[in-house]
Parts: sequence; structure tokens; C-alpha cells
Amino acid sequence: MTNLQRTSPQNLIRGHWVATEATLAVHDPEDGSVIGCVPDGTDAMMADAIAGAVAGAEIARRLAVHERQSMLRHAADLVQSRAETFAYTIACESSKTIREARAEVRRAVDTLSLASEESARLQGETIAFDRRPGAESRRGYYERVPLGVVAAITPFNDPLNLVVHKVGPALAGGNAVVLKPASATPLSALLLVETLLEAGVPPLVLSVVTGSGARLGGVLVSHPGVAMVSFTGGLATGEAIARQAGLKKLAMELGANSPVLVLADADVDRAADAIVSGAFGNAGQNCLGVQRVFVDDAVADRLLDGLVDRVHRWRMGSKMAEDTDMGPMIHEREAVRVGEWVAEAVGGGAEVLAGGTRQGAFYAPTVLVQVPPASRLCREEVYGPVVSVFPVASVDEAIRRANDVPYGLQAGVFTQSLDLAYRCIQGLSVGGVMVNDSSDFRVDHMPFGGFKGSGLGREGVRFAAEAMTETKVVCFNLSERVSR
Repeated sequence: MTNLQRTSPQNLIRGHWVATEATLAVHDPEDGSVIGCVPDGTDAMMADAIAGAVAGAEIARRLAVHERQSMLRHAADLVQSRAETFAYTIACESSKTIREARAEVRRAVDTLSLASEESARLQGETIAFDRRPGAESRRGYYERVPLGVVAAITPFNDPLNLVVHKVGPALAGGNAVVLKPASATPLSALLLVETLLEAGVPPLVLSVVTGSGARLGGVLVSHPGVAMVSFTGGLATGEAIARQAGLKKLAMELGANSPVLVLADADVDRAADAIVSGAFGNAGQNCLGVQRVFVDDAVADRLLDGLVDRVHRWRMGSKMAEDTDMGPMIHEREAVRVGEWVAEAVGGGAEVLAGGTRQGAFYAPTVLVQVPPASRLCREEVYGPVVSVFPVASVDEAIRRANDVPYGLQAGVFTQSLDLAYRCIQGLSVGGVMVNDSSDFRVDHMPFGGFKGSGLGREGVRFAAEAMTETKVVCFNLSERVSR
């Protein structure tokens, strides 16, 4: 691929672009070629970035609402005008095909636009202090005020839009941000940071430090100058952050093992289309991706035939080809890991109906049946292009087995019955139920998060912006009782 790094690699620290001697190469997972390099940030650089952000938080706090609106709206327009550059960058450094990358850019534009709108909606209301006897002379209200410094730690699978989902609401709420993007996909984030500065974000308000998350993350999340940590990634890392962070606000999206329930009255073709797209988009590297399917015995054979037929037509190949449906995984070691999980399941009695093969970082879209309940494919998040199908005898069995994992992000339910849909909605322990859709459906203004090991809090621009502010109460004790 074409080298994307046109200048020396730099991080934004204390309002200045800072270069380092030590750098990290960024590879295209398709062929392993080096497409750029970024600074290998140090503990001292991270500490310096946080100190600058503490000063920047005072600048951000004083920005008028119309200024926050304007810079976020301008940023949305700039990203839109550079959509193909962003898409090409995403496709080069990540697993996404060029079509998937373009879709992510469109979502990022929408997310920035939503953040611009929400900056004006962070409002309070008056409080009826005089509902209690003796408080007749008191009048007041509450308002939402910025937290200060928000730490944003982002994953590789959506290297642009998930950065926007943290930075946009933080800026809308009047905060400063220290961004630590995924080491595998930092170029999209750096390009966004440049765009935000051009859109008018004051330099001290936004910092970015690239490098090892294992090393830099601890410095960032434990620093007393950081008021909130917003993290998207794995459960084990989320648990480590919670231990390190101390008394801070935490927002965490920690993954899933998402189920889809296909009931006896479902439109089976519709379900098969949605399951294939939801399981194999972005090479299955999606927290919302379909991992387990519970299908009524009455339609199980039809669904399996439909899935296998669609998988055989699913095009795996070069990310830049316009007709490619699925590219490589983010690294060959991840494809090897997925192969090991599949082999473990097969060793326990599972049968591969489609896929199950690897070539380098490419792992073929895979459909399994008879997967052992204790296998990692059943219990953990595979984060790869593998779906396991389980025939069931009843709706209650489907709900029970769907819930029998330590995650609960989203679920899909296919049925034409409102009664059955509501039965599933009430029974499923998840943060979102998509009826006649796969688990892999999200719009950027909805509350997004899960139960159990799937995380803490909710993303979605409005909900993140509210979480990134504090409520402050103001009460006036007037000199005499006043009437309303």
C-alpha cells in the first residue's frame, strides 16, 4: 500500500506537535507492509500531555456553547470534505474493506454533528426548594458543568468513529481530552486530531499520545488530573483500568458474545441475510457481531442451508476491491487464535459447515454446529468471523441459553409475533434487543452499552455528553419569602 506518513511522526502535547526518536511502525494487516509510523510515547510524554490538558480544561470550560457547536460542526464538514482520505486511511491500517471504511466515515460525520447539537442540550432545570416547609424563601436550579480532563482510550476496530464517540461528547461538554488510540490503528485518529485543530479546537484542549497501551495506559488512567476514563476494549483490560483508576468516573464498553434468536415464525431468509452480515462484517471484529444463533428446531435446517449458501457467496479478498465483502483480521496472530478456538470446539464434537480455514491474516467466514457449551466459542468473545448455531426446542430454552454467558451487550430476535418479541425483550439480559435485526445494529444517537461483563455506562452522544459533565446545584436564600 502507499505510505500514508508524509511528515515526521508527531504527537500533540501541550498544544504542540512533538516528535520522538523512537517510533512504532503501522502495518497494513493485508500484506504486512509498513504504511506509516507514529511516536513510541513515553511515560513522561503522557504525564506532560495530562498536565497540558489540566490547563486546557480551564480553556474548554470557558468556551461558550456557540463556540463548541461551531467547532464541532466545522469538524464534521471538514471530515465530510475529506471523506475519501479518511476512508483510505481506515482501510489501509485496519481490517475494513474500502466500502466498510466509507460507511464508518459517514457515521463519524454524523457523530460529530450530533455532538455539535448536544452541546446546546446540556441543560438543567429549576428546583422547587419550597416544597418543604421552612424553605419558602429559597429559589434555585441545577446546571451541568464540565468534569475537566477526560481520558479516551480507543480500539482498532472502528479507528475513526469510536474516537469521535469519545472526543466529540467530551468537547461538547466543555472538557479537555487526552486521547490514546489503538496502537494498530493510530493514523485515522491523528488525522482526526489535525482536523479538529483546524476546525477551531484550542490546542491545549486536545492531546494525543501514541504507543504501548500496556505502558501508557496505567499512567493515563491513574493520574489524579484525569476526571473520567472512557475506554472501549477487552474485559480483562477494563477490569485492570477499574483497579488502577481510583475515584474517577468510568465509561467502559467491554465486548460481548452476542446472540440472535430465530423463532419458528421468523422470516428465515431475512434472518440469514442479517446473521451473515452481522457475523462477518469487519472480519467479525465487532463487539456487536453475531457469535451465537439459537434457532427453533422447526426452521433450523432452512436457516443452516441459507447461512451456508450465503457464506459460500461471501467474497473474501483485497480490502481495496470494491466487490470485497471481508478482508483480513487485524493481525495474523489473531487469525491463528481464532483457528485454535475452532479446533478446540471441533475436538469437542463441533462440526464445521463452512469455512474453518486460514491463510495468513485471513480467516474464512465460518459456520459451526454442535459446539460444546463449555468451549471458548460458547463462553467468551471470539472477535473473529465465526458463528455457532444451536437448534432449540422452545423460546424459553433460547432465552436461557442466550443469557448463559458473562456478557450482555445486544441481542437480535427474529419473529413476526409481538407477544414473542416482548417475551424475549423481557427475558434477555442485554443492553439492547433488536427485533428482526441481528445484534449488529447501532445508530450513534441511541444509548449503547450492556449488562454484566459488557461494560459500565452508556455511549451514544447524548448519554456520553451527560456522563462527561457533573450536576451542580445552585440555591438562593432570599431575604424574604417570595411568591411564584
